[in-house]
Amino acid sequence: MNKNEQRDRIKEKARELGFLACGISKADFLAEEESRFEQWLVAGMNGDMDYMARNQDKRLDPRLLHEGSRSVISVLLNYYPKEKQLSPDAPVLSKYAYGADYHFVLKEKLRSLLAFINEEIAACNGRAFVDSAPVLDKAWAVRAGLGWIGKNSNLISVEHGSFFFIGELLVDLELEPDRRIVSNHCGNCTRCLDACPTKAIVAPYVVDARRCISYQTIEQRGEIDERLKGQFDDRIFGCDICQDVCPWNLKSEAHKEPAFNPNPKLMALTRHEWLSMDEKLFAELFRKSAVKRTKYSGLMRNLRFIEPVGSVEVNRPSDKDLEE
Repeated sequence: MNKNEQRDRIKEKARELGFLACGISKADFLAEEESRFEQWLVAGMNGDMDYMARNQDKRLDPRLLHEGSRSVISVLLNYYPKEKQLSPDAPVLSKYAYGADYHFVLKEKLRSLLAFINEEIAACNGRAFVDSAPVLDKAWAVRAGLGWIGKNSNLISVEHGSFFFIGELLVDLELEPDRRIVSNHCGNCTRCLDACPTKAIVAPYVVDARRCISYQTIEQRGEIDERLKGQFDDRIFGCDICQDVCPWNLKSEAHKEPAFNPNPKLMALTRHEWLSMDEKLFAELFRKSAVKRTKYSGLMRNLRFIEPVGSVEVNRPSDKDLEE
C-alpha cells in the first residue's frame, strides 16, 4: 500500500466513524502562528486562562508534545442540532452543549481511528487530542486543508460552515500530507464583528477572551465582569452569535451523532424553570454534559448575571456547592 492509498483509507475510515472531514499534515513547527500567538498573550487577551501561556514550545511543535510524531491527522465532527430550545424567552445554551460532553465522544472516535491505523495501515504509536492539551487545533486543521480561520477566529469549512468540533491524532507514522490550501473566503463581510454584543472581536481575526461571553460564562472562575452587564443577550453557557450570523453556516446540516441528541426536558425548560433550578435537576440534566464543568454554582452565577436588578431571585447554590 503506497502513501496515497494509506491516506485514502484513513479518510474513508474517518467518514465511517462519523467525522465530517479528515485531513493530514506533517508534524512540524508552527512558525506562522508563533508571533500572532505571542502578541495575543502579551496583550493579556487570554484573561485568566494562564494555561494558554504555559507549554508554548509544545503548543507550537507537536513533536515535543508526543515524542516521535511525524504526522497530524485532523478531524471535524458535526454538532449542529436539529432541535431548538422551545421557550422563546429561555436563557440560551450554546448548541455544542445540548448533548453529551464532546471530549469523550470525539476522543472515543479518535481512538477507534488509531486502532484502525494500527490494524490496517501500519503499526504506530499515536495519541488523541480533544481540546484538553496544548495543541493549536485550528492551525492544524488549516494545514490539513479543512478550512480557513474566519474573522471570528473560528475555523470555517467551505463545505460545512463552522458548527463542528476539532480533534487530532499525533502519530509517529509518516503519512502523505494533504496539499489542499483553502483560501480565506470572508471577503469584506463583518457580520460576526457587528453582531458580537460585547464587542469581543476587537479586530478581524482577533478575539479578546476577556470580553467574550463564552469565556465569561465558562472559563471565568470569579464573578463575571460587571462592565458587561446587560450585554449577554441571555447567554448562560457559551455563545453562538458570531457563528449564527456567519453566511457560511447556511450550509450547516443537522448532525447524526446520537450522543449529541439533547434531553427533551432540557430543551423544554422555561425561563422560570431555569431560574429556579435546584441541584437535583442540574445533576439530572447535565450529568454527562460539558455544562457540568461550570458546576451548579457557576450556572447559577451566570443566570443571576443576565437577570435585571430587582427581578425575580435566581435560585442560589448551597454552601456545599460553593465549597467545591
